[in-house]
Amino acid sequence: MHEDERDLPDGSPAGAGEQRSGSRFNLLIRPAKLAFADGQEFLCVLRDVSPGGCKARLFHELPEEGPVTLELGNGDRYPVERVWEREEHIGLRFREAVPVEYLLNEEGRFRKRPVRVRLAIAATLVAGREEIPVELRDLSQQGAQLGCDVQLAVDQQVRLEIPGLAPIVSKVRWRRAAGIGLVFEQTFRLDEFARLIARLQARGVAGPDSRCA
Repeated sequence: MHEDERDLPDGSPAGAGEQRSGSRFNLLIRPAKLAFADGQEFLCVLRDVSPGGCKARLFHELPEEGPVTLELGNGDRYPVERVWEREEHIGLRFREAVPVEYLLNEEGRFRKRPVRVRLAIAATLVAGREEIPVELRDLSQQGAQLGCDVQLAVDQQVRLEIPGLAPIVSKVRWRRAAGIGLVFEQTFRLDEFARLIARLQARGVAGPDSRCA
Protein backbone atom coordinates (compact mmCIF):
# COMPACT_ATOMS: atom_id res chain seq x y z
CA MET A 1 0.00 0.00 0.00
CA HIS A 2 1.26 3.48 -0.86
CA GLU A 3 2.37 5.62 2.08
CA ASP A 4 -0.30 8.26 1.35
CA GLU A 5 -3.03 5.63 1.61
CA ARG A 6 -1.77 4.39 4.98
CA ASP A 7 -1.91 7.85 6.56
CA LEU A 8 -5.37 8.48 7.94
CA PRO A 9 -6.34 12.16 7.76
CA ASP A 10 -8.58 11.81 10.81
CA GLY A 11 -5.51 11.19 12.98
CA SER A 12 -5.90 7.43 13.40
CA PRO A 13 -2.58 5.56 13.57
CA ALA A 14 -1.25 4.05 10.37
CA GLY A 15 -1.91 0.32 10.22
CA ALA A 16 -5.27 0.42 12.03
CA GLY A 17 -6.69 -1.77 9.30
CA GLU A 18 -9.83 -3.12 10.94
CA GLN A 19 -10.92 0.27 12.22
CA ARG A 20 -10.19 1.88 8.88
CA SER A 21 -12.00 -0.74 6.78
CA GLY A 22 -15.19 -0.18 8.76
CA SER A 23 -15.14 3.61 8.70
CA ARG A 24 -13.57 4.71 5.40
CA PHE A 25 -15.12 4.88 1.95
CA ASN A 26 -13.61 5.22 -1.50
CA LEU A 27 -15.37 8.05 -3.36
CA LEU A 28 -13.47 7.39 -6.60
CA ILE A 29 -14.02 10.95 -7.82
CA ARG A 30 -16.04 13.71 -6.14
CA PRO A 31 -15.22 17.28 -7.17
CA ALA A 32 -15.18 19.78 -4.32
CA LYS A 33 -13.37 22.98 -3.46
CA LEU A 34 -11.19 24.34 -0.68
CA ALA A 35 -12.19 27.85 0.41
CA PHE A 36 -9.72 30.10 2.24
CA ALA A 37 -10.47 32.99 4.58
CA ASP A 38 -9.19 35.58 2.09
CA GLY A 39 -11.88 34.56 -0.42
CA GLN A 40 -9.73 32.36 -2.67
CA GLU A 41 -11.23 29.02 -3.71
CA PHE A 42 -9.47 26.06 -5.32
CA LEU A 43 -10.77 22.87 -6.89
CA CYS A 44 -9.94 19.42 -5.51
CA VAL A 45 -11.27 15.86 -5.79
CA LEU A 46 -12.28 13.84 -2.73
CA ARG A 47 -10.84 10.33 -2.73
CA ASP A 48 -11.42 8.86 0.74
CA VAL A 49 -13.62 10.03 3.57
CA SER A 50 -14.36 9.02 7.16
CA PRO A 51 -16.33 10.75 9.95
CA GLY A 52 -13.07 12.36 11.08
CA GLY A 53 -11.34 13.37 7.87
CA CYS A 54 -10.71 12.93 4.16
CA LYS A 55 -8.05 12.65 1.50
CA ALA A 56 -8.23 14.85 -1.59
CA ARG A 57 -6.44 15.08 -4.92
CA LEU A 58 -4.89 18.46 -5.77
CA PHE A 59 -3.91 19.94 -9.13
CA HIS A 60 -1.48 22.63 -7.92
CA GLU A 61 0.08 24.06 -4.77
CA LEU A 62 -2.20 25.70 -2.21
CA PRO A 63 -1.64 28.86 -0.15
CA GLU A 64 0.53 28.02 2.83
CA GLU A 65 -1.55 29.39 5.68
CA GLY A 66 -5.05 30.30 6.78
CA PRO A 67 -8.29 28.58 7.85
CA VAL A 68 -9.70 26.21 5.23
CA THR A 69 -13.27 25.09 4.51
CA LEU A 70 -14.18 22.12 2.34
CA GLU A 71 -17.25 22.91 0.21
CA LEU A 72 -19.18 20.39 -1.89
CA GLY A 73 -21.17 21.03 -5.04
CA ASN A 74 -24.42 21.04 -3.05
CA GLY A 75 -23.20 24.01 -1.01
CA ASP A 76 -22.45 22.11 2.23
CA ARG A 77 -19.38 23.51 4.01
CA TYR A 78 -17.09 21.68 6.45
CA PRO A 79 -14.28 23.48 8.35
CA VAL A 80 -11.10 21.37 8.10
CA GLU A 81 -7.49 21.31 9.27
CA ARG A 82 -4.58 20.41 7.02
CA VAL A 83 -2.84 17.30 8.40
CA TRP A 84 -0.40 16.41 5.63
CA GLU A 85 0.31 17.34 2.02
CA ARG A 86 2.47 15.25 -0.32
CA GLU A 87 2.85 15.38 -4.08
CA GLU A 88 -0.70 15.82 -5.44
CA HIS A 89 -2.68 14.77 -2.35
CA ILE A 90 -3.71 16.36 0.93
CA GLY A 91 -5.05 14.91 4.18
CA LEU A 92 -7.73 16.94 5.95
CA ARG A 93 -9.26 16.54 9.41
CA PHE A 94 -12.85 17.68 9.97
CA ARG A 95 -13.16 20.06 12.92
CA GLU A 96 -16.40 18.26 13.81
CA ALA A 97 -17.51 14.71 13.00
CA VAL A 98 -19.29 14.47 9.64
CA PRO A 99 -22.18 12.07 8.79
CA VAL A 100 -20.45 10.10 6.04
CA GLU A 101 -23.58 8.73 4.35
CA TYR A 102 -24.95 12.27 4.00
CA LEU A 103 -21.67 13.39 2.46
CA LEU A 104 -21.50 10.41 0.10
CA ASN A 105 -25.06 10.95 -1.14
CA GLU A 106 -24.37 14.69 -1.42
CA GLU A 107 -27.85 15.59 -0.29
CA GLY A 108 -28.79 19.19 0.29
CA ARG A 109 -30.27 22.28 -1.30
CA PHE A 110 -28.21 21.96 -4.51
CA ARG A 111 -27.92 18.19 -4.81
CA LYS A 112 -25.51 16.97 -7.54
CA ARG A 113 -24.82 20.52 -8.74
CA PRO A 114 -21.43 21.09 -10.41
CA VAL A 115 -18.88 22.81 -8.19
CA ARG A 116 -18.93 26.57 -8.71
CA VAL A 117 -16.01 28.80 -7.79
CA ARG A 118 -16.84 32.32 -6.63
CA LEU A 119 -14.88 35.11 -8.30
CA ALA A 120 -15.01 38.87 -8.80
CA ILE A 121 -13.14 39.49 -12.05
CA ALA A 122 -13.73 42.06 -14.78
CA ALA A 123 -14.42 40.47 -18.17
CA THR A 124 -16.09 41.25 -21.49
CA LEU A 125 -19.14 39.65 -23.07
CA VAL A 126 -19.32 39.94 -26.86
CA ALA A 127 -22.86 39.78 -28.28
CA GLY A 128 -22.84 40.37 -32.02
CA ARG A 129 -20.94 43.62 -32.50
CA GLU A 130 -21.52 44.81 -28.95
CA GLU A 131 -18.83 44.47 -26.29
CA ILE A 132 -20.37 44.49 -22.82
CA PRO A 133 -18.27 44.95 -19.64
CA VAL A 134 -19.31 42.33 -17.08
CA GLU A 135 -18.25 40.97 -13.71
CA LEU A 136 -17.47 37.25 -13.61
CA ARG A 137 -19.12 36.19 -10.35
CA ASP A 138 -18.75 32.43 -10.46
CA LEU A 139 -17.40 29.80 -12.80
CA SER A 140 -17.96 26.06 -13.24
CA GLN A 141 -16.86 23.48 -15.79
CA GLN A 142 -20.12 24.01 -17.68
CA GLY A 143 -20.93 27.69 -17.33
CA ALA A 144 -20.68 31.02 -15.55
CA GLN A 145 -22.70 33.66 -13.74
CA LEU A 146 -22.11 37.25 -14.77
CA GLY A 147 -23.12 40.52 -13.17
CA CYS A 148 -24.27 43.24 -15.57
CA ASP A 149 -27.38 45.30 -16.24
CA VAL A 150 -27.50 44.69 -20.01
CA GLN A 151 -30.40 42.41 -20.94
CA LEU A 152 -29.79 39.64 -23.49
CA ALA A 153 -32.13 37.04 -24.97
CA VAL A 154 -32.21 33.53 -23.54
CA ASP A 155 -30.37 31.12 -25.90
CA GLN A 156 -28.53 34.03 -27.52
CA GLN A 157 -25.00 33.05 -28.54
CA VAL A 158 -22.26 35.15 -26.97
CA ARG A 159 -18.52 35.05 -26.37
CA LEU A 160 -17.01 35.44 -22.90
CA GLU A 161 -13.59 37.08 -22.91
CA ILE A 162 -11.46 36.89 -19.77
CA PRO A 163 -8.06 38.65 -19.96
CA GLY A 164 -5.29 36.15 -20.64
CA LEU A 165 -7.62 33.33 -21.71
CA ALA A 166 -9.00 32.16 -25.03
CA PRO A 167 -12.58 33.37 -25.74
CA ILE A 168 -15.30 31.01 -24.48
CA VAL A 169 -18.27 30.52 -26.83
CA SER A 170 -21.47 30.32 -24.79
CA LYS A 171 -25.24 30.70 -24.79
CA VAL A 172 -27.38 32.67 -22.38
CA ARG A 173 -29.12 30.14 -20.11
CA TRP A 174 -31.06 32.55 -17.86
CA ARG A 175 -31.35 36.25 -17.11
CA ARG A 176 -32.31 38.34 -14.10
CA ALA A 177 -32.48 42.03 -13.28
CA ALA A 178 -28.76 42.37 -12.61
CA GLY A 179 -27.18 39.26 -14.03
CA ILE A 180 -27.16 36.42 -16.55
CA GLY A 181 -26.14 32.78 -16.56
CA LEU A 182 -24.12 31.22 -19.37
CA VAL A 183 -23.71 27.63 -20.52
CA PHE A 184 -20.51 26.89 -22.43
CA GLU A 185 -20.51 25.26 -25.86
CA GLN A 186 -17.56 23.12 -24.73
CA THR A 187 -17.06 22.15 -21.10
CA PHE A 188 -13.73 22.20 -19.29
CA ARG A 189 -11.99 19.00 -18.23
CA LEU A 190 -11.72 18.77 -14.46
CA ASP A 191 -7.93 19.16 -14.32
CA GLU A 192 -8.02 21.94 -16.91
CA PHE A 193 -10.68 23.79 -14.92
CA ALA A 194 -8.76 23.42 -11.64
CA ARG A 195 -5.59 24.93 -13.11
CA LEU A 196 -7.59 27.70 -14.78
CA ILE A 197 -9.07 28.67 -11.42
CA ALA A 198 -5.61 28.70 -9.83
CA ARG A 199 -4.35 31.07 -12.53
CA LEU A 200 -7.32 33.40 -12.05
CA GLN A 201 -6.83 33.44 -8.27
CA ALA A 202 -3.10 34.12 -8.62
CA ARG A 203 -3.87 37.07 -10.88
CA GLY A 204 -5.88 38.72 -8.12
CA VAL A 205 -9.38 40.13 -8.02
CA ALA A 206 -10.29 42.92 -10.43
CA GLY A 207 -13.08 45.34 -9.66
CA PRO A 208 -16.22 45.31 -11.83
CA ASP A 209 -16.88 47.94 -14.45
CA SER A 210 -19.25 50.72 -13.45
CA ARG A 211 -21.92 49.39 -15.83
CA CYS A 212 -22.11 46.11 -13.95
CA ALA A 213 -24.40 45.52 -11.00
